[in-house]
Amino acid sequence: MTIIALTVFVYLIQQAVPSIFFRFSLIGLAQDPTGAWMGVANGEWYRLFTVALLHASWLHIGFNMYALWVLGPLIEAAFGRIRFLTIYLAALLGGSTASLLFNSPLVVAVGASGAIFGLFGATIVANKRLGRPVNSVYGVIGINLILGFLVPNVDWHAHLGGLALGAATAAVMVYGVRRPILIGFALVGQVTVLGALIIARAVALRATLGR
Repeated sequence: MTIIALTVFVYLIQQAVPSIFFRFSLIGLAQDPTGAWMGVANGEWYRLFTVALLHASWLHIGFNMYALWVLGPLIEAAFGRIRFLTIYLAALLGGSTASLLFNSPLVVAVGASGAIFGLFGATIVANKRLGRPVNSVYGVIGINLILGFLVPNVDWHAHLGGLALGAATAAVMVYGVRRPILIGFALVGQVTVLGALIIARAVALRATLGR
């Protein structure tokens, strides 16, 4: 509920101050109207996370926040508040990384969809561990992925990246529950790999543009 409240609050600010859309959205490397460089490759790493607080429309934020409202309490009850937040942030970073790697650096990405898909991934892992059916979850994911391919301007790269990282992070927690130190090492390893990919992409973008 805190994440939902924060996201809605930022969206309302976004309506009043439209400039924050380009200030905090996910952009690889581009120039603003004044000619100044902006984007992750320009050192604005915070965009990898602030992207989840911005949305393109009321429908966009409505869908994402409804999904979070439905899935969030289930994942939080199963994993605990701290681990839920860890899964959410890991999926968000995974989605942002995939978007940064596979989209044009000029693409402006917004939304919490990567993190939401990560919760779907965590739901699958948790249900499988408990021996519960997951076909319905597969169906929901499949429908949303198909829509991502068919509907224009949907960042399906972020969806897949978030799904993978959410599932991976949940798996680490579920199967390493009796060895907390292994969970820590695995999570650090995930962040290290993602960080290396992000830095490599940033360096490549700057080199391409002679910066």
